[in-house]
Amino acid sequence: MRPFIALLLGTSFGIVLVKSEVASWFRIQKMFHFQEAHMYLVIGSAVVVGALSIALIRALNAYAVSGESISFQGKDFHKGTAIGGALFGLGWALTGACPGPIYAQIGNGEYLALITFVGAFIGAYGYAMLQPKLPH
Repeated sequence: MRPFIALLLGTSFGIVLVKSEVASWFRIQKMFHFQEAHMYLVIGSAVVVGALSIALIRALNAYAVSGESISFQGKDFHKGTAIGGALFGLGWALTGACPGPIYAQIGNGEYLALITFVGAFIGAYGYAMLQPKLPH
């Protein structure tokens, strides 16, 4: 039953990405060219919803479905974060996709996103292999 629920939720998420045009290469390019605010408003809305959700979880001392308490730990900043963020942003700007929308783009018939998928896969695998040698 769990795989079916995951498939249903993933499909629903993909539909939302496509219908809201968040997976649109053209919208993403317009964002990076500062030609329209659509993507900035979507990202800003996500930040607000995330911040409010965290505040609510803390205020209610909520627990996960498994019964474990939910806690949030910060992460240390290091130069690898800036380098990785720059590489991620460059890839996003060039391909018009971050990892989430790749599947929605492929599902929507934008088959050039398969190239992005292969690049993301190679990048994730390469990071896993090089991670001990990277700056921290």
